[in-house]
Amino acid sequence: MEHVPEDPEAVASSPSRGPGDLFDASSDAAAVVSVDGVVIGWTHGAEALLGYPPSEMVGASVARLPAMPDDPVRIAGIRRRCRAGNGWSGLITVRHRDGRLVDVHLRVSASFRVGDDECFLVSAREPSRQWTMGQSVLDGFLTRSPLGMAVMDSELRYVWLNDTLERFGGVPREQRLGRRLSELLPGLQAESLEGLMRKVLATGVPVTDYEYGGWSWADPHRPRAYSTSFFPLVDGADTITGVCYMVMDITERWDARQLLSMVNEAGTSIGTTLDVLRTAQELADFAVPRFADFVVVDLLETVLGTDATDAAGGADATDGTGGIRGTGGGGQGPWPPDAALASAPPAMRRAGLCSVRDGCPEAVARIGDPVRFLPPPHDVDLLVNGDPLLVPVLDPADQAWATQEPARTERMREFGLHSLIAAPMRARNTVLGLATFARSSNPVSFGSDDVLLARELVARAAMCVDNARRYSREHTAAVTLQRSLLPPALTGGTALEVASSYRPADPAGGVGGDWFDVIPLSGARVGLVVGDVVGHGIAAAASMGRLRTAVQTLADMEMPPDELLAHLDDLVLRLSDEEAAAGTAPHSTATFIGATCLYAVYDPVTRRCRMARAGHPPPVVVTPDGHAYFPEIPAGPPLGLGGMAFESAEVELAEHSLFGLFTDGLIQGCDHDMERGMSRLAGVLCRTGEELGALCAAAVGELVPVPQPDDIALLLTRTRVLDPDQVASWEVPVDPAAVGDMRARATRRLEEWGLEALAITTELIVSELVTNAVRYATPPIRLRLLRDARLTCEVADASSTAPRLRHARSTDEGGRGLFLVAQLAHRWGVRYTGDGKIIWAEQELP
Repeated sequence: MEHVPEDPEAVASSPSRGPGDLFDASSDAAAVVSVDGVVIGWTHGAEALLGYPPSEMVGASVARLPAMPDDPVRIAGIRRRCRAGNGWSGLITVRHRDGRLVDVHLRVSASFRVGDDECFLVSAREPSRQWTMGQSVLDGFLTRSPLGMAVMDSELRYVWLNDTLERFGGVPREQRLGRRLSELLPGLQAESLEGLMRKVLATGVPVTDYEYGGWSWADPHRPRAYSTSFFPLVDGADTITGVCYMVMDITERWDARQLLSMVNEAGTSIGTTLDVLRTAQELADFAVPRFADFVVVDLLETVLGTDATDAAGGADATDGTGGIRGTGGGGQGPWPPDAALASAPPAMRRAGLCSVRDGCPEAVARIGDPVRFLPPPHDVDLLVNGDPLLVPVLDPADQAWATQEPARTERMREFGLHSLIAAPMRARNTVLGLATFARSSNPVSFGSDDVLLARELVARAAMCVDNARRYSREHTAAVTLQRSLLPPALTGGTALEVASSYRPADPAGGVGGDWFDVIPLSGARVGLVVGDVVGHGIAAAASMGRLRTAVQTLADMEMPPDELLAHLDDLVLRLSDEEAAAGTAPHSTATFIGATCLYAVYDPVTRRCRMARAGHPPPVVVTPDGHAYFPEIPAGPPLGLGGMAFESAEVELAEHSLFGLFTDGLIQGCDHDMERGMSRLAGVLCRTGEELGALCAAAVGELVPVPQPDDIALLLTRTRVLDPDQVASWEVPVDPAAVGDMRARATRRLEEWGLEALAITTELIVSELVTNAVRYATPPIRLRLLRDARLTCEVADASSTAPRLRHARSTDEGGRGLFLVAQLAHRWGVRYTGDGKIIWAEQELP
């Protein structure tokens, strides 16, 4: 309506407003007070209220008026507020001129200047006076208020309602009057609302800000949210005669809160595992049905890794249910590799699928199938740079892109897919795939707020997918490294029957550093080793490879178990010092922290097993009659501590004894009770008659039925004994003439063994080794021949002096003995014993 200025004469002739008119303040007591509290002006209204004439107040202090205790802090605060340009109001008690106390509503204006003085306008009125509201103002307030209001009688029937409430419900006023809410809007939680109104009628206590969601006839397809307050209506006799309620539409606030709640819930429901396919499926499962009726998640094959690429070659690459094998690795890097290929269609596969209908009949492609669906704009820019795409009304007849695949068009029409959102999945500047949300059963089309929710859900899922992709790639690399460092095949020769079982840690725990090995030694002996590197990941796998190589090298040097561990301990200390000096410790993942290890040497001739351990659990021994025990071996410190010695122990093992080495992951269990775990292991291994490989697998399966955060290694061996007919031993006199006798004896024994083809080389080896011992060594001297996988010739003496291989010149008369042995033998070496040394040489059997 156009504003029309008032006629000044009409205004002047209009009746003056009385004290009962709306917002009338003409009779308020007023005074002008300086900033120092001196009264500068005093009105007749002030004189009428307090009884002081202007002659007594002007020039006097205003402090004489309050009848309250002095409060300097409060007065200073009010002064600061008003001098800052703000006003103040409050209820105080003042003293009348006749001595009585008067409660007044006091208002203090912002400061202003009168000449050179800074002043305040102070006005007051008695609280007993009430303003009245004109009928026109009241009618406008009730009918045009943004709040819906209604009056219900004691039977909860409508008596009166305003225009706003009529618009909220979509039911005309004439149809509401005389009827109850539950009769008009049964879908709006009418029973609950009427229950609250009955409570107000019974107790007289108001109910405020009750929030609820529902629908109304005004917009039956889109949910709305409201906040309602109820209070009783009381007549002059204080009798409750009805209920008045007020309603406010809070749909936007409700939706925002629901959006935040859904996003928070998504943070706990999506990405629970480091598995690419599982994360994609969790996104689809979460969105149905709370957000969409049908959801598909398509990921690039580069994200799914080599498993998805293999799946393109045939059905063998699937898991049997249509799903892609594996967890994905993302080994091919981000897509697109460069801008020149950005126009090429991406190779994607279905990774997640969910629908409100059983079996997802809307889907054209199943999980694991290749897909090339891109909604408009029909190019890869949607994946690389595009925002989520909203198609509020999805009509296949109007969408050219939807008709490119007749099967998809038919499904859209059959199941009534009418609205769609396609959101690209990107994380850390890497394109991952596309998530598509569609509605069919839900008649409400997607809107702009739904796009925001879809963007947030997909962004969270994309981050989880990228985390899983990166982790899977690193985990695969670590597992590959670890398995490449473990022995591909184990053999105990004729001394031991060997079986092993290795189970990596679960993906959440990461690759560990457990390892084991079987090392053939001279004299038909076998070295057995098991160890556990502290930590997880590629660093632990690399450290495990270093230790395994070092043990093999030290074992080839014929070191006894305690000395081998001492050298291994020095190696760990040196590696740690090198990394510390290079600045990699202690935060680098490559830092060598420490390890445990057990090394044992079994001799099938003597049936003796000598072993030492560095902080590792002891081995288990099961005798042929089924008795299990753990040999008492000094524990020794873990590798990497230094400063403490290692001790070895020796046990005699009967033929066909079971000898097992393991890591702590096998015996810790859920209760982390090592002793109980060792007892359980002994109980499993006491089973007799079971094939060694099956027994090894059964022990791991029973002790560790579910994945654990630590690696598990078990090395089982069954001892054998070298037959006495395969060993020949002679005492050698300290006489050069004895050399010929030893050659003859060795030749006769080879003839008995059917090894005449090795007679000539064996005579030369025996001649050179025995001659050196007679000339330079300390008696007693012994010659021994062993027929095992190889023919071994050993000469033992009591001297600790190591022989030295020399390369004699053409003019030298001697010095070619060991050189000749090295040329004739497959390999040769020296090992030290407690009372001397043994020089040995091996030949391959014909």
